[in-house]
Amino acid sequence: MSHNSNKSGRIYICHTFYHVYIASVRELLLKHEQNSPADIMLSTMSNDFGKIAERFNKVGLFRNVISFDEKRDDELPEVIKYKVASGGFIAKLLRRIKYTRELGKAQEKYVPVDLSKYEEVYVFCDSDPIGYYLNYKRIPYYALEDGLNCGRLDNQARNSNPGMFGFKCLLAKTGLIFIECGYSRYCKKYIVNDISQNQDPPSNIEEWPCAEMYSKLTREDHLKLINIFLDNPKDLLELFDSNETKPYVMILTEPLCALDVRKKIFKDIVKEYEKENAVIIKPHPRDELDYVREFPEAIVIRQSFPMEIMNDIPDLSIGKVISVITQIDNISFAKEKIYLGLDFLDKYEDPSVHRKFGQQNEGT
Repeated sequence: MSHNSNKSGRIYICHTFYHVYIASVRELLLKHEQNSPADIMLSTMSNDFGKIAERFNKVGLFRNVISFDEKRDDELPEVIKYKVASGGFIAKLLRRIKYTRELGKAQEKYVPVDLSKYEEVYVFCDSDPIGYYLNYKRIPYYALEDGLNCGRLDNQARNSNPGMFGFKCLLAKTGLIFIECGYSRYCKKYIVNDISQNQDPPSNIEEWPCAEMYSKLTREDHLKLINIFLDNPKDLLELFDSNETKPYVMILTEPLCALDVRKKIFKDIVKEYEKENAVIIKPHPRDELDYVREFPEAIVIRQSFPMEIMNDIPDLSIGKVISVITQIDNISFAKEKIYLGLDFLDKYEDPSVHRKFGQQNEGT
């Protein structure tokens, strides 16, 4: 990796608790090898990180914890007017070029630091406006997968660019349009947990195996992660000690489907397991369904944190963990992992909504 004397340090740009967790794990490992400074920037566009900045400052893992008021295109009238599907190929292409530039340009007054000053810029979910900003400013960066093995269910770059994908990739390499997940002119590497879990990936894909990273963490590292992500770890442990008669089953929710359909999905799951298990519901941080009200029979975890942090809690073990489509390969705190998958989701929602592969229709 080349070094520029005018640049220094690293910055991680995160949109979810999972992003922050992976950035923290990697930075803990790097701290064992080097002492160069690293910052973390938390986008408030789609997630409330609560008091995590305060806890980061106590732990001292990052030099600076920066808040980023990232703006969606529908919040920007000067940008959204170019997001129109009508017209012929040339008209759509010209609007796409204009949209790419204007969305990136519009972020400039909201980005709180000069990203060009960092030697390494790491971005989780570069499909968000920050990717367009980096393209607009011509800043090289590393893109990281949005979630563990998310390429197993979706090829985000192709699904966002149906029709003439190869031609669009050529345009992306000029910087005229932007394509996420490794196809941008300025994306140096697309970093994932497991290359084999990605269908038809870009040529610049690279692995950061999570299991390998976790195996290198020290006891002190695990303690730091707990202190970063949990307001009060004792509250969580006491929750698991509140039942002595039945084994625990934890259901992981997800912000999928309409709220009424989502409620039906998890009602059915709870009904299936509640007779023989004490049911714990771990709501996704961006899931807006009120599980406390809708599921009075279950124990609902109220704290927002990445489920991976439960791997870091010593001696924590439960009977089962259940997921619909969230990938749970990296969970070690459960004796049994039950992944329901797309076949299960087909029963509740039109499969065309969630079965993304093979749906690339012609268009611009």
